[in-house]
Amino acid sequence: MKDILENFAQGKISLEDALSSIKLLSCRAVGEIAKLDTHRADRIGIPEAILAEGKNKEDLVKIALAHLEETGSVIVTRISDEQFVAFEKIDLPEGTICDKNSIARTLVLRIGSKKSSMGKVGILAAGTADIPVSEEAKIVAEEMGCEVISEYDVGVAGIHRLFPSLEKISDVDAIVVAAGREGTLPAIVAGLVDVPVIGLPVSTGYGVGGSGLAALHSMLQSCSVLAVVNIDAGFVAGAYAAKIAIKRSYQQKQF
Repeated sequence: MKDILENFAQGKISLEDALSSIKLLSCRAVGEIAKLDTHRADRIGIPEAILAEGKNKEDLVKIALAHLEETGSVIVTRISDEQFVAFEKIDLPEGTICDKNSIARTLVLRIGSKKSSMGKVGILAAGTADIPVSEEAKIVAEEMGCEVISEYDVGVAGIHRLFPSLEKISDVDAIVVAAGREGTLPAIVAGLVDVPVIGLPVSTGYGVGGSGLAALHSMLQSCSVLAVVNIDAGFVAGAYAAKIAIKRSYQQKQF
């Protein structure tokens, strides 16, 4: 930090270069348990999320509150009921909004309103078992400032259900398609729409190729053009779709 400031003061680097370098250094230590990347959203456009799995509830609360203090909002993913109760027992900063989605297993803490809407994301889930990771993707995209339109239970076992849903999301900038079992739906959607499609394999199914493996392999072998994230990676799918949507929306406003 000292070197950056000295170089700026001596005119060796511009103000923009100094700010960029400072952002790369920005982090906040929470005791000996965590180092928060407090400028991740500024640097790459994707907020840092706290994965609750594997953390004890006391540490999770400390990390979340520190992140809230630094950035004004925090997303906690894969949170358990026991961990959520720990947040209910503390006094949150004045004006904090606490949004729990029990289906997605997410908790969002935010001071003030959400980001203004920029870009639209569509989310499709093949079956009802695919809804939890779809909801996780939805929460993330919304927190990044996107409008999200979701349609669930439109899988290939009853393909006629898909087409009315595609009409509802006809003006989105990117689509997340979640599917388990054989994971066919993303390839079909990608062959019908003119916007980027992100395949989200879900850990449903049984027997050979169970736990999402068949869905993952099917999406990776798609003859339609689509991107594919890891099994149950709702956060990644939602964030990637939101980045595309925000970029497309920005470009459209320039013309």
